[in-house]
Amino acid sequence: MTITPFAYIGAALAEIAGCYSFWAWRRLGKSPLWIVPGMVLLALFAWLLTLGWLWAVEGLRPDPWDATGAVICLVGATVILFGPRAA
Repeated sequence: MTITPFAYIGAALAEIAGCYSFWAWRRLGKSPLWIVPGMVLLALFAWLLTLGWLWAVEGLRPDPWDATGAVICLVGATVILFGPRAA
């Protein structure tokens, strides 16, 4: 049995719970202490997602499309963060 489905399911649950804790703090007026489990859960999300990807990739051969996708994501994030804003 492979670990990949369990890693992805765990990652999805950790992401939802981590994002909810930030949302609850910001929108529902919960204590700022809700940020702490949110950060832990989002770190767990990233780790589980990476774990699932490592198990899913056969032989861990680098794929040029991975690098291309990463560059596209970074360019998009740069546009979102540093693009001009309407006045």
